[in-house]
Amino acid sequence: MRNRGLLSAVTTLLVALAVLGSGGTVAASEEAYVTLLYGDQFVLGARVLGKSLRDTGTTKDLVALVSDGVSTDAQDLLKADGWKVQQISLLTNPNPKSSRPKRFWGVYTKLKIFSLTQYKKVVYLDADTIVVKSIEDLFKCGKFCANLKHSERLNSGVMVVEPSEALFKDMMDKVAVLPSYTGGDQGFLNSYYADFPNAHLFDPSIPDEVVRSKPEPETQRLTTLYNADVGLYMLANKWMVEEKELRVIHYTLGPLKPWDWYTAWLVKPVEVWQEIRNRVEASLPGTGGGKNPRDQHIVIILLLLPFFVLIPIYYRSLVQAMRDLSGQGTLCVFGRRLYHQYKSGAILPVYSSVAASSSASSHPNQMFTDRENGSIPPLFGHITSVAWVVSLGTSLGLAFMLIPLQVTPGIGLLLMYELTFTSFFLLFNGYLRLVHRWGGAVGNQAGHDDPSGKGHQRYILNSDAIAILYWIMMALLAIFAPLLPILLGVSSLFAKLGMMVAGGVVLAIFTDHAAVYLAKLAFIKGKKNRDLAKS
Repeated sequence: MRNRGLLSAVTTLLVALAVLGSGGTVAASEEAYVTLLYGDQFVLGARVLGKSLRDTGTTKDLVALVSDGVSTDAQDLLKADGWKVQQISLLTNPNPKSSRPKRFWGVYTKLKIFSLTQYKKVVYLDADTIVVKSIEDLFKCGKFCANLKHSERLNSGVMVVEPSEALFKDMMDKVAVLPSYTGGDQGFLNSYYADFPNAHLFDPSIPDEVVRSKPEPETQRLTTLYNADVGLYMLANKWMVEEKELRVIHYTLGPLKPWDWYTAWLVKPVEVWQEIRNRVEASLPGTGGGKNPRDQHIVIILLLLPFFVLIPIYYRSLVQAMRDLSGQGTLCVFGRRLYHQYKSGAILPVYSSVAASSSASSHPNQMFTDRENGSIPPLFGHITSVAWVVSLGTSLGLAFMLIPLQVTPGIGLLLMYELTFTSFFLLFNGYLRLVHRWGGAVGNQAGHDDPSGKGHQRYILNSDAIAILYWIMMALLAIFAPLLPILLGVSSLFAKLGMMVAGGVVLAIFTDHAAVYLAKLAFIKGKKNRDLAKS
């Protein structure tokens, strides 16, 4: 009995040491799927990857190697999703900083998958991959398997590895010696497995008994089906293989990661990733659909923020506008009235340069008279153009800064429009108010043409109507210009970007015209207010 008790204690101690030696991960199976995370920004990718694996019916362990950059909350979420989280220390990149991208400073850490000796074989998947069809057959592959890309280089985003302490030690001995064409782990592995391009292609259809009857190959190449490169898809706007046969999709477009909300509007294959994301279960409260409770709170604040900002500032103007609309009857009646005024030439906007020309001043429907155009300060149009560019650039930059990157594409686009419109309206309308005061400060030395003020009131009504029309047209153009390729069903990245650029140019031309016109209206309106006060 004593011997049995002693044996049991020794066994327990050995198990505990094995657990500690493996970073706290107990192997429930001899094979595992492994991914690697350097920071919290990769957690959503790992969650979607895990969901895609579970949807294939796998019972293998899901192991997440996490560095110090992954927070405790993120690790708890991964554990709740079913990942076995193993903390690891980063391997320093031996290449000089000048010869590698900054983002590659810790990527040699991926080599630690070769040290996971608690498993006989592991399939490594980058966090920016998803599995769309079972890949259990990969565990029949050789000791090292990967996909060969262009230029006869293997890609380390999807690998089959047979862990070995001796192999890992040999790699560590050669890390500082072997060159890396990427400055990271992928370049090193291409040097370490220099003969990999000559490896035979892995064929999962070969019967197991045939595979077992032969020595296990050191290296084997995986077909494109196991590492479908989205970057190559975007070049041809289609897959080079049958889409229904794909096993793994790899989102390799550098900064365009599938979890960033704007990527879905540019890269068509992200639709598949988003579909899987929407099916992610809520393993912790508020995490269903790949959501982040903190981001959800920020989204609610950002959705309500414009209303809390605009209503207090423009409450009086809003009330007055509602009174004006109620005085006009229905909104349709008000619109018809503006249309008839436009048709009759009462509010026809004519763009003119800052300096009035003889041809422009001869137009019978021109809003601005020669004297009004002559009162516009020099370089007024250039100053206004700079003001709207600064307002637009600041608005776009502020929106990108405030919107959480990993919200859903629809919410991201909605917030982008809302925050950009609000910021631009506040900034450029602030400039128009300054211009209005500027016009009031200039005054009219020649006196006022309409002492009764009736002409001035008509001018105010017409100028306000024009301002409303311009703001509406700018908003509509800003909405439809970026969405044009989506509305037309264009899926090619380059065609999308081309149409967006073309729409942006049209939007910029009209917005510049509208900005200058609105500024001139504000300046002359301020000047007329000053003239009326004098009279």
